[in-house]
Amino acid sequence: MGRYLEASCRLCRREGMKLMLKGTRCETGKCAIEKRQRSQAPGQHGWRKGRGSNYAVRLREKQKMKRYYGLMDTQFMRTYELANKGKGDTGKRLLEFLERRLDNVVYKLNFAPSRKAARLLISHGHICLNGRRVDIPSTQVKIGDKITLKNSEKTRKKVKAQLESNPNFAVQGWLQLDVSKPMATVVALPTRDDVQLAVEEQLVVEFCSR
Repeated sequence: MGRYLEASCRLCRREGMKLMLKGTRCETGKCAIEKRQRSQAPGQHGWRKGRGSNYAVRLREKQKMKRYYGLMDTQFMRTYELANKGKGDTGKRLLEFLERRLDNVVYKLNFAPSRKAARLLISHGHICLNGRRVDIPSTQVKIGDKITLKNSEKTRKKVKAQLESNPNFAVQGWLQLDVSKPMATVVALPTRDDVQLAVEEQLVVEFCSR
């Protein structure tokens, strides 16, 4: 499986916004976006600014969404095709499918400091879905699903340390978290308001459907 191995902060600088690729570190002064000398796009010509062509604008929206959720091109287009097959607004369905990814859910439960760390937690077998261990980060959750931890003291200690490191973390309404166990339940499907990324999904649909 392909992975992005370069510096994560380059992606945020290229999109000109925080993609929260390093979790809580992105909320500190160490974030490259916070540093004036590094807030421009990476590369020799990063200082150049311009709106760009219609193609460029749509490409940037697509790249922003893809990088925010940590997907490669093939994975992203597979998700788009799945969203395009259903009825209703394709853009909103695309965001719903991305929000329902297990790695995104684990991150939004504060079990991991970032989506990248959440994928690692899942692929190493630390997360169980409905009592069964799951090692595929792209697994789609549905209403009624229960997310628990592997029966391991090391796993529980690691996740509890993460929960305690950010006690003010607010879980979104479509997820229900029991910190004492810890265990979570999907009580509803995510809506457009639950997406914390400022993106114009219609432009992404226009780009992918060209």
